[in-house]
Amino acid sequence: MAENLNKHLSKLSKRGPHRVLVGDMNYAGIPGKIYTPAEGDGIPGVAFGHDWMKSIKYYHQTLRHLASWGIAVAAPDTETGFMPDHRGFASDLESSIQILGGVKLGSGNVTVNPACLGVVGHGMGAGAAVLSAANRDLVRAVGAIYPAKTSPSAIDAAFAVKAPGLVIGSSNLGLFESGEPAKLAANWAGDVCYRESEKGNQQGFSEDTMFKLVAGIGSPQTGAQETVRGLLTGFLLHQLAGEKKYKAFSEPDAEAKKVVSYFGQELQEHAFPKDTSPFAFLNEK
Repeated sequence: MAENLNKHLSKLSKRGPHRVLVGDMNYAGIPGKIYTPAEGDGIPGVAFGHDWMKSIKYYHQTLRHLASWGIAVAAPDTETGFMPDHRGFASDLESSIQILGGVKLGSGNVTVNPACLGVVGHGMGAGAAVLSAANRDLVRAVGAIYPAKTSPSAIDAAFAVKAPGLVIGSSNLGLFESGEPAKLAANWAGDVCYRESEKGNQQGFSEDTMFKLVAGIGSPQTGAQETVRGLLTGFLLHQLAGEKKYKAFSEPDAEAKKVVSYFGQELQEHAFPKDTSPFAFLNEK
């Protein structure tokens, strides 16, 4: 019987118990921010990648949320231009997790366990997160939120990602959806959970709400944002912090309100639907 996430999800969707500190990454030679709980010894840490042409300032609530649950986050503010280098951004994410695992953070009261590191991203940043995790034993968990297409292909790179993954897609496609998250999940080499948000999508996850309203490209998705944060938090707390009470967040068939999970053959069929058009034979090889 599929696990129901609602009990823990309602709690994990809200801010956690830890006071949060915010610092600069510039001292390490990479523009960006580090969010940490005020104290903690051997805590988990993740690098976070932003979407195309988005500054990390538009993820403040998400980054603070993760830190409030005891997860250190390093968010590079690089490759924010019109033509980003996806491979270069993946390299920045790799450098960011190495920074987390190598220095004391906050006021010197926070250390990250180098065996409990992951990488997370949204849109373009999700694709870059997958690129950075391919063939990398250092990465122990990956969170890809509404992943976008990248060059080189994150969908192809997923074949080489052995770390457990959480991939978030959308049942509510927006105007500029540019990725194929189900295909990415279906190609995953390691264990993977693929979930679709019924209300959220790629363009609604970042926190630049006023810009999107003025530009007419989206409305606030506060509820969906909170749900995705909760799904991600539970997954990371189980995978990186070893908190067994959140084990269900790593179960591919787990259920939650306004969230649909696909796994096994159902995921394959969702990712690679059969062409039922009258001209399908033209695509046969």
